[in-house]
Amino acid sequence: MNPIHLSVLLIAIFISACGASPDSPVSSDSPSLPGQNDFLPNPADGSLLHGEVFLDSVDLLTLESYPPQFTLVLKGELPTPCHKLRIAVNPPDTTNKVVVDVYSVANPDEICAQVLEPFEVNFPLGSFPQGTYSLWVNGNQAANFDA
Repeated sequence: MNPIHLSVLLIAIFISACGASPDSPVSSDSPSLPGQNDFLPNPADGSLLHGEVFLDSVDLLTLESYPPQFTLVLKGELPTPCHKLRIAVNPPDTTNKVVVDVYSVANPDEICAQVLEPFEVNFPLGSFPQGTYSLWVNGNQAANFDA
């Protein structure tokens, strides 16, 4: 094998060794963003313990698009690393109030370290019909916005 082919082969092996396997967990330091569906409530949550989250900040971003798209930016902590974040967005009511419930779920039989697990999530809310809206997160008004 000539030196050029050997170098290319070694570089390819090195690059492939640096990547995570598809089954390996993603660390919280990973720059990749989880999908929106990772945070939506699902039927399996019925057997899990519902817990709170500790929100440090709630922001609403308006993306430059037509129609305007909105993204909810949440920063806070989960009660333990075993808790999973859930975000339930209710459609606007008759007064254009958008209510978002942010909570956690965990397996009650799982043993877990009792330390807070920080999170930062950009959750797409999508677009809304033209109008003025108020956004409420866990019972607190977070923003007013125009769509």
